[in-house]
Amino acid sequence: MNGAAARSWERLVLDCRLIRLEARVLLETASGRRREWLIAHGDEAADEASAERFESLARRRLAGEPLAYLVGAREFAGRRFAATPAVLVPRPETETLVAFALANAPANGCVIDLGTGSGAIAITLACERKDLRIVATDRCEDALAVARRNAGALCAGALESGRLSLRRGDWWSCVGEDERFDLVVSNPPYVADDDPCLREGDLRFEPRGALAAGARGLDALSAIVDGAAPHVAPGGWIALEHGHEQGEAVRALLSAGWRGVATLPDEAARPRITCARPFL
Repeated sequence: MNGAAARSWERLVLDCRLIRLEARVLLETASGRRREWLIAHGDEAADEASAERFESLARRRLAGEPLAYLVGAREFAGRRFAATPAVLVPRPETETLVAFALANAPANGCVIDLGTGSGAIAITLACERKDLRIVATDRCEDALAVARRNAGALCAGALESGRLSLRRGDWWSCVGEDERFDLVVSNPPYVADDDPCLREGDLRFEPRGALAAGARGLDALSAIVDGAAPHVAPGGWIALEHGHEQGEAVRALLSAGWRGVATLPDEAARPRITCARPFL
């Protein structure tokens, strides 16, 4: 990728060795121009500064850095969320958890999102269901800063009114003894510590603490379940995202003290979330 300044916008895309869609997204970011303009002016010479920025971004993407970090955002459930290396990149699979929450949170209910990261789950719920009160927690202040930024951009009214609140804490540590929720949701870390995928591709660049959770990937899920019962209101729900091979293990975690335990598939028909209700 040399001599970029002498090439056209379209030639930059063709020469960079990225798939075309990713290349066009990075070119938009590097040039500050809309895709439609870049296509219409594709045969024109790219300016030197934009070309250099594009080639730098393309090299980083070829090295495996997530596209979301390079452009600073990722679409989730139809909204654009800021994303930085402080948070896990929002993934389409998690929309299954959001869909469950939207369908099962009662009118005027209270929801908690444990380990909110970018805030994608909590903020989507706040935008879609203005009757809900939502608490979102994370142990990482840098992650909460990203969630606050996203909340300010996407549902500032909910944040200002207190209908959406952000708290710093590790799982249940920032929740009062008497607090009860109609729905508990979480997309916690669930990859085994020694899983080779953590050393491959995009995952190398994402926060390990948001991915890995013990020898079997179940430490965070266990911590959430262990502390959940006192905080789920009668008739309420807990719904947890997990790996597609962990459904049986998560159902086992919920085998005592919970009823209606079930694992539901994502859009790709892979087991993705397990939900349950308290006996009382």
